[in-house]
Amino acid sequence: MDWFPFWLSLRVAGLATVLTVLLGSLIAWPLARARFWGRDLAIGVVNLPLVLPPTVLGYALLVGLGRRSVFGAWYEHLTGHSLVFTWEGAAVAACVASLPLFISQARVAIAAVEPDVIGAARTDGASGWPLVRSIFLPLAWPGLLAGTALAFARALGDFGATLMVAGDTPGVTQTMPLAIYDAVLSGDAGTVRAFVLLSTGLCLGVSLLAARLGRN
Repeated sequence: MDWFPFWLSLRVAGLATVLTVLLGSLIAWPLARARFWGRDLAIGVVNLPLVLPPTVLGYALLVGLGRRSVFGAWYEHLTGHSLVFTWEGAAVAACVASLPLFISQARVAIAAVEPDVIGAARTDGASGWPLVRSIFLPLAWPGLLAGTALAFARALGDFGATLMVAGDTPGVTQTMPLAIYDAVLSGDAGTVRAFVLLSTGLCLGVSLLAARLGRN
């Protein structure tokens, strides 16, 4: 049995989770702490990957990351190769699919920090990064970790967007969900059982961890 899809899925989900936490934190902060015109529209756009058909999301990413796009041309100029049909492209697709889950948890966690606590810290002279490090991170970390766990699980199981952006090349871009699909088509019941059990166990463990963190 070829275990490459398992290890690739962990690598894709790991990079996607890092990207999701970095980008999602920047987006969640103003949505949680600021009131501005168009905020509801911004929240709707952030949640789009949850409701769009995966093929539509994947096609949009394929166009946005392709070598004819501004970002795709910049990435190819920087690295010498296209982002599309690579495992890094799969990580970007999984990141976009995971963003709404992290941002929704992060928004709630950041917004739940009591204004009185923030006011007291500012009275003592805290502001900017020291305020985030000493007040927001210690108080909001259970929600942020729960969002990180959910984002990892979502990235681990992404199928449609990954298939559209990275393709399904065995030994190159074939993740576990894609390997399961191919094994079902070819009648390889052993591979299907192994990867289904592995995926279910991993996602269940991460979901339980997220639920426990969310209660805190």
